[in-house]
Amino acid sequence: MKQSVPKSQRLTLALVGKTNAGKSTLLNLIAGQPVAITSPIAGTTTDVVEQAMELRPFGPVLWLDTGGWDDTTALGEARKERTAKALARADIIIGVASSANTTPDDELLRVIRESGKPVIVVMTHADETEPPAQQMEVYRSAGAQVLIKREPRDTFLNHFKGALTMVLPKEFVAPPELLAGIVPPGGTVLQIIPIDSQAPKGRLILPQVNVLRNALDRNFISVVVTEDRIKEAVERFRPDLAICDSQVVDRMIADLPPDLPATTYSILMARLKGDLPSLAAGAAAIRQLKDGDTILIGEACTHHAADEDIGRVKIPALIRKKTGKQLTFEVASGKDFPNDLSRYALIIHCGGCMINRAFMLWRIDQAKQATVPITNYGVAISEAQGVLDRVLQPFGITLDAAPTTIN
Repeated sequence: MKQSVPKSQRLTLALVGKTNAGKSTLLNLIAGQPVAITSPIAGTTTDVVEQAMELRPFGPVLWLDTGGWDDTTALGEARKERTAKALARADIIIGVASSANTTPDDELLRVIRESGKPVIVVMTHADETEPPAQQMEVYRSAGAQVLIKREPRDTFLNHFKGALTMVLPKEFVAPPELLAGIVPPGGTVLQIIPIDSQAPKGRLILPQVNVLRNALDRNFISVVVTEDRIKEAVERFRPDLAICDSQVVDRMIADLPPDLPATTYSILMARLKGDLPSLAAGAAAIRQLKDGDTILIGEACTHHAADEDIGRVKIPALIRKKTGKQLTFEVASGKDFPNDLSRYALIIHCGGCMINRAFMLWRIDQAKQATVPITNYGVAISEAQGVLDRVLQPFGITLDAAPTTIN
């Protein structure tokens, strides 16, 4: 198994259904080994269990095995909330319904109709009870594919993979590329990477690695320098595109010729993982901030904050300096994201390199529903430094054309 592939780059499948519907048993069947604990006792899976594996021919996948949403224990509501977050992370939802149930699962029907994601319903316990045809038709009419889990395993697995192929999101059929459309064939990419207190010793951060790999795949020439050698690199290699860490974007723009296309890693991630026009619109809202406004800093990963932490220290300082306003900053890290966003004037999210695109788009959508502008670290920093229009140019986006609020 390719365990080294980051979770954020795996096809994410969420198993959902009632307690004892057979979710963990189904996962074990597909894996061909006991990767999940199973038991006839209801509620064996009490929290979301993540299981990474290789699923041919789809490659690396991440399973999210959830607790039953009909859990009536004291922690039932908390587990339901975790299941809802798992649905937000999923690229494809695998609904599990027991053939022993005489009526359709109402919660599963709601998910099929409202999630906006592909849903495959697997009817389990079919070896003991014939799945009710009327129930399966209800799921199909709601928009799901329906499979029956019966022995032999290979037959079911072929049907399951066939169903997955039919609903596979386009980004897994033809994966998007960080540098697509902004570097000419055979071009040269200049990467500007500062080595400071937050740079991990002996390695690069994920966006830097991804850009380098994409450049190699495209047979581009790659030049990597620190921020003190920008002018030298431009003179020697005449790059077609310059990319920098957001923290040195002002230095990059000052040292580049005005006609050389330039952007940041965080903006590339915003295009790859989310909705760059909406995030640009969110940055425009920085100009509208008022004294007393509260801003949410969204971190997709959990980490020990450094003294010069970009989200908790540097960005608040830049925004306060840019606006001259008395602002309050709050932080939500990891998979936690506030249910009520309405009290925030702005959300500034990280680049999302540690979460998948589905989860990032869900967070953007939550902000839109709450009519709260949302942007990301790199876009916000570039706006605070007064260079956002310049680093958006490679993508044909102008800040003046973007709305200042998200409707």
